[in-house]
This record gives sequence, C-alpha cells and structure tokens, in this order.
Amino acid sequence: MATLTEAEQRVALLVAEGMTNQQVARLISRSPHTVNYHLRQIFRKLDMSSRVELARHFRDGLT
Repeated sequence: MATLTEAEQRVALLVAEGMTNQQVARLISRSPHTVNYHLRQIFRKLDMSSRVELARHFRDGLT
C-alpha cells in the first residue's frame, strides 16, 4: 500500500470525520483546490473512489 504524505493523512482524517472540502480547506489554511488535489491523490494511492470508503478505512483502523 502506498504511503500517504503528512498533508494527505491530515486531509484524509478530516474527510473521514465527515468534513467537506471547504471545511477542511479553512481548517488547514489551504484552498479547496489543494484539498481536492490531496483527496484525489489519497483515493489513487489507497485504490478508493469515495469518501465513504475512506471513512470506513480509517474507522476500521486500516491505516
């Protein structure tokens, strides 16, 4: 499994908690575009396609 960067890990955890890209962007002081980029990279690296999959992944402690 590919390793997530520190920024990707933070975005992934916040999205898995149910935050929107806009909320994450405000919290980490980045643009929504940057959050979206990180999310695409996360999905690619973890071979996922949805926020629900990501939430389950983190909830089940697979990362």
